[in-house]
This record gives sequence, C-alpha cells and structure tokens, in this order.
Amino acid sequence: MARKSEQQVVSVEGHRLTLSNLDKVMYPETGTTKGDVIRYYTEVAPYLLPYASDRPVTRKRWVNGVGTAEKPGMVFFQKDLDDSTPEWVARQVIHHKDHDNSYPLLNDVATLTWLAQIASLELHVPQWRFTEDGERGNPDRLVLDLDPGEGVGLPECVEAAKLVKAILDDMGLDSVPVTSGSKGIHLYAALDGKSTSEQTNELAHELARSLEADHPDLVISTMKKVDRRGKVMLDWSQNNAAKTTVTPYSLRGRSRPFVAMPRTWREITSGRLRQIELHEVMGLIKKRGDAAEPLAPPAQNAGEADRLATYRSMRDAKKTPEPVPEKAPRPGSGTSFVIQKHAARRLHYDFRLEHDGVLVSWALPKGVPELGEKNHLAVHVEDHPIEYGSFSGDIPKGEYGAGHVDIWDHGEYEYEKFRDNEVIATLHGARDGGLGGEPVKVALIQTKQGGDEKNWLIHRMELDEDKGKARNTAKSTAKSKSASSGKGLDTVAERDIRPAEAKKKAASSAKKPSGKASASKREYQPMLATLGSEKSAHADDAAVEMKWDGVRVLAYVRGGETKLVSRNGIDITTTYPEFADLADRLGGHDAVLDGEVIGVNKRGLPDFGLLQQRMRLTKPGDVERVRKGVPVKFMLFDVLELDGEDVTGESYDERRRMLEDTVRSEGDILVPPEFDGSVSEALDRARELRLEGIMVKDREAPYRVGKRSEAWIKVKLHRTQEVVIAGWRPGNGRRSGTVGSLLLGIPGKGGLAYVGRVGTGFNDRTLSELSELAAKRERKTPALVDVPRADARDAHWLKPDLVGEVEFAEWTRDGRLRQPSWRGLRPDKAPEEIVRES
Repeated sequence: MARKSEQQVVSVEGHRLTLSNLDKVMYPETGTTKGDVIRYYTEVAPYLLPYASDRPVTRKRWVNGVGTAEKPGMVFFQKDLDDSTPEWVARQVIHHKDHDNSYPLLNDVATLTWLAQIASLELHVPQWRFTEDGERGNPDRLVLDLDPGEGVGLPECVEAAKLVKAILDDMGLDSVPVTSGSKGIHLYAALDGKSTSEQTNELAHELARSLEADHPDLVISTMKKVDRRGKVMLDWSQNNAAKTTVTPYSLRGRSRPFVAMPRTWREITSGRLRQIELHEVMGLIKKRGDAAEPLAPPAQNAGEADRLATYRSMRDAKKTPEPVPEKAPRPGSGTSFVIQKHAARRLHYDFRLEHDGVLVSWALPKGVPELGEKNHLAVHVEDHPIEYGSFSGDIPKGEYGAGHVDIWDHGEYEYEKFRDNEVIATLHGARDGGLGGEPVKVALIQTKQGGDEKNWLIHRMELDEDKGKARNTAKSTAKSKSASSGKGLDTVAERDIRPAEAKKKAASSAKKPSGKASASKREYQPMLATLGSEKSAHADDAAVEMKWDGVRVLAYVRGGETKLVSRNGIDITTTYPEFADLADRLGGHDAVLDGEVIGVNKRGLPDFGLLQQRMRLTKPGDVERVRKGVPVKFMLFDVLELDGEDVTGESYDERRRMLEDTVRSEGDILVPPEFDGSVSEALDRARELRLEGIMVKDREAPYRVGKRSEAWIKVKLHRTQEVVIAGWRPGNGRRSGTVGSLLLGIPGKGGLAYVGRVGTGFNDRTLSELSELAAKRERKTPALVDVPRADARDAHWLKPDLVGEVEFAEWTRDGRLRQPSWRGLRPDKAPEEIVRES
C-alpha cells in the first residue's frame, strides 16, 4: 500500500495554502511529480503572469496525472469556479445569455500556486483583458495557431511561420513565436487595443486565406473537417472573444512535461527546433531573457520608465540600511500611507502614499497642518519603494538623507483625487499614531512656487460628513428642481414614467382578477436580480424601472388582513403601520405583492439613512414616536399571487397588468409605472433624483421565486455591498471608548472571508446603536478568515449575525473593499444570504 503523502501548509504572498500529494507522479514517462509542477510554476511566475493577468483563465486539470499513451489520464476542462475556490482568489464574471461563469484572474503567485495544487496543468486565456469596470476589453494581441497535419511537423510550421512574419512585418507588427508544447507553433503579435475582437478575428482570417491562396501546397485555412495531410493548418479562430489559447510558459498535458515556450526567431530558424520541457525553461530564460517581452503589458516593457531609477541612483545598497530594490516596480493597487519623522540635517516629516506600485513622496518641513492652521509647504521628492513604508533606523553620515528615521504614523488611505498636480486623500492612521487615530483629510496641490515644479502645499481639510452630505444633497436637489419642478417622488410617478395604459398588451384577452378571496397559505421568497452595467443591461423592448433605495418587503393580503414580511422571512407588520390599509386598496382581492419600503426625506426623495431609524423598531410605541419624522412609502412592483392563484409563471407584462389593475396607487402606497425612455436616460434620471439605480427586466420572463436571475438586471449608480459584521476596533479622540471601525466579512466555503474594515459614514446615533449591539455579541475568537495582523491587533470579536451595507470604490485584487463607507444596518438580511456582488 502506497504511503500517503504528507500535507504542507505554506504562506504565499500572505495567503495560506495547503499543498498535498506532492510526490504524486503527474507525468509517468519522466517521473515528474506534483511537487515538481508546483516548483516550476512558482519559479516561472514572474514571466508567465504578465501574459495571463486580468484575463479569464480556463483550466485543463489532470487530477491523477496525464497517464500513458496506452492509458491516458482523465482530463477536466474547467471554466467556472467551484465552491472550494479560496475567497482571496481574484475573479470576474462573464455573462452569457442563459448563465454566468465566474473565472479566476491569474494575477499573482498565490493563485498560480493554488492552480498547480489542484493539478491545473494547462492554463488557457483569451487575447483580451477585463477593463477596470469588469467588461471585456478589446484584444491586445493577435494569435495564429500553426498546426501540422499528418506527414508534416515543426520544419513545415517554421516555413509557414516565416510567411506569416513577413506579412506582419509589412503591417508594422512585431511577431513572437511560441513552440506550443504540443505539435506546432503559436505566432503572436501585440496590438494597440483599438480594434474589437470581431475586427481582429476577421483580420486573422483574411491573413490566413491570403497565405492559403498564395501557398496552397503548404497552408490551409478552412475550419471545416477536410483533408489536411501534408499541410499546416493556420487556425485564425482563436482571436474570437469566446476562444482561448494556452498561455505562454504554461505546461501541456502531453506524455512529457512540455511547455508553451516563447522563442527567438534565431531559435525558430536554427534547424534544430524542438519542443521544450519543464526542466529546460529557467536555464533558457537565464541565457537570453524572456523572448515574449514584446507581448507584455506596457508597464512591463523594457521601454517603460523605471519609477525607482532616481531613488536607486541616489543610494548605495552596500552603505545604507534603506531598501534598494534591484528591479523596477510592478504596478500595484495598494493604498497604504506612512509619515516618517526624519531627523536629518533639518528635522522634517516624509509623507508617502502608495500608488501604482511605489510610494509617491513629499517632504514636509513643518509636518501635517492642524485644522484651521495655515497651509504647509510640501516638497515633491523621488518615488520610494513600497518596502520603505516599514523602514526606521539610521542612515549613515555621508549618505543621502543621513540621520535618524522613525515611523510617526501609518495606515490606509482613501482618495477622491490622485492627479499629477492634485491629490485629495483621507488618512486612517494607527490608533497610537501621530494623527491621533482619527480620520484626517488632506489636499496636496502643486503650486510651482518660485518656478520650481517640486513645490506643493498641503492643506488640512474639514472632515464633516454630515455637512458634506448636506451640500451634496442641496446640489442634487437644485439640479432635480430645475429638471422636474421639485416634485420628488411625485415627479417619478407622474411626469417621467410611461403611463400604465401605454404598456398593456392584449388586455382584452388577458386574465382578469376573479375577485374571489382564497384561503391560500403559501409562503414566498423574493426573486433576486443580477448586478450588471449599462452596457450589459441594454436589451430591445426591456422594461425599465427605477431602483428604490430601501428594504425589500413581501405583502400578504388575505381575508382583509395585511402581513408584511422582510426578505429574510421576519414579520415586520408592526414596523410600518402606514400600510395596514393595503387590503382596502385591492378592491376585495387577495394578493401577495412584492415591493420596496423607502424612507422619504423633506424633499420627497428616498433616504436610506433616514429609513435606518425605523428598520429595527417593532414596538408600536417606538414606531409612533419616530413615525412623523421618518415617513415611508411602499413602492409595489410585482404580484406573485392573485385571489389564491399562483401567477409567478406568467410573464412580466401579464403580472404587471394584474398589479396595475388590482392596486389603487396613491398616497403612501404607489405602483410606479415603467420609465419611458432608454437605459441611459433612465440612469440620468435616477442620478438626478439621487436614486440607487435602475432595474431592467425581461418582459417575457416569469417570476423565479427565491432565485437570482439575469431576467432582472440591476444597474447601480454607486457600488454597494452587503457585509457581515464580525468585529470592531475602538476609536480615538471623540470616538474613544466606542466603535472606531467595523471588521467585515462575506460568507464563503472556507468560512467568513475578511473583506476589510469601515471607519467612515457613522453618525452619533449609529455609533451608539452599534456599541449597544456589539456589547451583546462579544466572543473570544474571530469568526473571520485571513484577518491581517494589523487589523486584528486590538479587535473585539463579535458573533457574526449582524448584516450591514457599505458603499465602496472597487474591489482590490486581494479581495478587499477599497474606500468603504457605512450606509447602515440591514436587519432584513440574514448572514447566510450575503454574497459578493462583482
């Protein structure tokens, strides 16, 4: 009986990975083990990652090895991520007509190691990358697969490759050959990203057809199953947006551990060309470098400016303890900051913000100004390496910057602007740091005083969120009034929205409510929408509605009684007594209705923050106390049951007709009709009215009870995310003794994955409520997974049964929320319901 291989737990880029079965043979012909595969991929990672990053990765997995020619191993072709995927693996979703696929992004060594651990020998990617907003970008490279037919091999592929190269040279495109690790050659060329996948695919097709016409005895380009003996097939179709090609430096699942190896043209035409194996790769790279470098993203090209060149030229690594990296920095997405007290020839403070892989730096002769204090000079200096953020110590006499360096404060920052001549950032420093542990907002502005471009000033800005919100609300209200006569929700219901009568289809032949009450007792769960963009939500003749910034509520009206139920099944009838007369609005009908309860401010606009004051109230006395100051409305948008009959199987249009025919829309209970206009126009209107966004719905789709469906697409104007609260860190100054920030998580198969902390967006009432709730939920150990040591240092852990919502800028590549701001608690949501919205 074979001995079971021991597991090894390793840390890769801060992520814990369990490596198992390292002695399992993956390539029997050579004895190459899983440990050899993992070692290869970690060694080649700096060269492989630039050609795979930000692209969806399709994997070919041989869990039990590739086998032999007589008995090949079983291979799994995997696109979608499964439930065992670590939460920290970066991912993006591709929306298809009838389903979604969530793909990993191969952007770091940790993810590459994980893929090797699960026996993903072959890694395939398309020729395009995701854009910053998660959409498919235009291709940044063209590829032709030169596949030899029966009776021909690499020599004939080389001849065909030279013909292709000549055409690409005439087009001004530098070509990069790659021996595929299989039978043939892949030929790449970098593109400027201005052409679509369709245009690039057609270009490649035309090129292949042209070569076939000129060299019919050597080249064939048709994709049909025809006789290819004695010829090289020029496969142009891999430029299609839906197609993929094995990434350079990936292993292949052949009998031996061959690699898709970038080659020089000298190697290609040497007459000794062969496929390269795993153990040869690093030696070949060391000998002549990365032959695929022309395909790398711009920031990786040799011609890209080294942002640390100036820093490096001013320091001798042999004489100073400061970090002096040999390599140019790679672009990064971190948002750390550090302020160092530097006792050099003159005492000053060095202010550094992490941006694009370096610490952008200023020297502050007088430090950070206090509120109300005069602006201070900030002298822009050379970019510093990220590693400098943890440096403290003595720089020797005679060296640049000689003197003692201490870390005065450090932490994370969020920015409103980061331009070449202006930066506005809010600093969240250490509890015991020089800034006092409270958020500090600063502006850095280039003044060029005295004609010197290095001269900036640093200004301390007032951090008053309530005033800021008031100013923004006032601006938005003024804009809305100019566009809509200031009618708030009345404008939405009466002016901008298409009248119901205009959208009724075949009403004369459609079902009519029977008017007979039924003893139905069925319980329902609301249908859920899929997050999308303006582009992905565009569809001919789709129904467009406003998205109301409130809480989802199902109303059960049966036998003249009304019961309101939250999304997580809690009876909240006493919380909203305004809607007790809903039964009277239905003209004697029974119904189960779907809608959103919203809080309404004095301008008649939805206010989620205002609604917070009512969401947790259940006692009639408490509700009556705040009811006048927090008016609410019930925005109904669907019907699930009518007079005891389940109508969820009917189309959207049919259910809509039933809803409009049944409910008397007025006062606090409204049935807002569809928006009369395009998706783009609807978003503009939602923006003016300070709404959350819009909903785009398929007119033919049924109501899918309790399911998330692409038949409903939600397009948000701001990114929001529901989160589970699992801990808190104490504040300082005015927040001393209470909540300074909340530690947040999202459920996953590996547990409650840590997604960051939020320390802004709270008012005094919220802080008081959170402190009371936290006191009842203390626990000794964290429920969160992978909390950084710095964030866990002084944390108080909580039972993870509270749900909240934050607004944020974007997801970082390590799965953290960037610049989160608190929106409020969500008592209508249960922790197990929470999912990451990409």
